[in-house]
Amino acid sequence: MTALSSENCSFQYQLHQANQPLDGNCLLFLIILGKILLNILTLGMRRKISYQNFMEYFCISLAFIDLLLLVNISIIFYFRDFVVLGIRFTKYHICLFTQIISFTYGFLHYPVFLIACIDYYLNFSKTTKLAFKCQKLFYFLIVILIWISVLAYVLGDPAIYQSLKAQNVYSYQCPFYISIQSYWLSFSMVVILFMAFLTSWSEVIALVQAVRMTSYMNETILYFPFPSHCGYTLSSKKTLLPKFIICFLGTWLPFVLLQVIILLLKVQIPAYIEMNIPWLYFINSFLIATIYWFNCHKLNLRDIALPVDPFINWKCCFIPLTIHNLEQIEKPISIIIC
Repeated sequence: MTALSSENCSFQYQLHQANQPLDGNCLLFLIILGKILLNILTLGMRRKISYQNFMEYFCISLAFIDLLLLVNISIIFYFRDFVVLGIRFTKYHICLFTQIISFTYGFLHYPVFLIACIDYYLNFSKTTKLAFKCQKLFYFLIVILIWISVLAYVLGDPAIYQSLKAQNVYSYQCPFYISIQSYWLSFSMVVILFMAFLTSWSEVIALVQAVRMTSYMNETILYFPFPSHCGYTLSSKKTLLPKFIICFLGTWLPFVLLQVIILLLKVQIPAYIEMNIPWLYFINSFLIATIYWFNCHKLNLRDIALPVDPFINWKCCFIPLTIHNLEQIEKPISIIIC
């Protein structure tokens, strides 16, 4: 009985040891594949715009890195053990590459947020005027530079190196980095949205009750009632805030609720999943609304060069309620950022 029990235990241990890495690698492959499909869906749903900005280029680069990671994992998973240019690749490298990408993604939140904020501020203030091709090249170089800089920091950090080295010893354990940057960034945006809503909750409710949705020039728009003598000038931050909240939450409310749940439950999401294109577009909309609100007195409402959001059309028609047929007028009576 003792020998049989020992043999069974040994067999179960070997079976568990053989299956665990395979199951983990399969799960990792499916997660990254799902993330890539989400990237493609999000990029396909966005409005096709010709306006160039840093965030758009970075989102495309993120989708490319995810695809590259999936290809590498698939090749290693298929061949299992092979040599390229004198370097031996095994299933251990699946975890290693994913860990390096996870660390890199985890340190990108603050730099991307800061650069995107500076980019929108400079474009809004018109302090820089570059040709279209020069602007594309400039954003491309900035994106390449930020990837190289963060990757070099990750690979050169002694603490991260020791973590990756320890993973080599315990080859069947593959912990992934949880980004503290994304947590505090998400926490800050949710708090700001909550405070903004509390500040103007009565105006938000009144506007929600008065808002109308219609089609104008083959585009769905929202319009709100306003006194006909207002014209094109509207520089009050208090007046704009509830309209910004409605437009923002009208698009991102499910994502905001998801962020609240994650923060309340303290869900730990690996950085290679948390850094994704929907998250970046959520930050993008938040930044554009913030830049508009802080510079509402400088808004040139007829200027088509203002920062464009791939998911929110901040330019909505504000017309009197007495006009019901928008197709009868050639131009809206007033255009406002909302």
